[in-house]
Amino acid sequence: MSAVWVRSAVALGSNLGDREGLITNAIGEIAALEGIRNLRVSRTFETDPVGGPSGQQRYLNAAMVFETKLAPRALLSALQGIEARNGRDRSASGRDLPRTLDLDLLVYDDLIVEEDGLIVPHPRLSERAFVLEPLCAIAPDLVVPKLERSVRELLAALPARSNEAGAR
Repeated sequence: MSAVWVRSAVALGSNLGDREGLITNAIGEIAALEGIRNLRVSRTFETDPVGGPSGQQRYLNAAMVFETKLAPRALLSALQGIEARNGRDRSASGRDLPRTLDLDLLVYDDLIVEEDGLIVPHPRLSERAFVLEPLCAIAPDLVVPKLERSVRELLAALPARSNEAGAR
């Protein structure tokens, strides 16, 4: 564990099973991790799936910002453990498949990390309204490293969103 507290952001999503219960449980598990403090969580947003097979259930999405002493790889490992305990099956091949729980490490302080299995900031963060909207609700002025733009600016730069149902 690091001796310094750093700010991190995580996106949460679910479109299988008890979506709200899964997200609520994941928030509790993240809050209970050693080396996590000052947790802020957005409300949930219901959105249409982006990509993947047709006929998927809509997603519930949220975002959280917190301070951590966990290193980026350790934080990612903890997030993936929470996904697995909540029924996430990473063995299925393909992107954008339905999932019980998806936890994405979006930002880790001002670090830019590009390692096998770990890219921070998240490589598609600036393209995803379903991530930026909840994150903007709790951290609009968070500047995304590498992009050097705030979450508010990134969200404003996206094309109009017609498929979003909005906050719940």
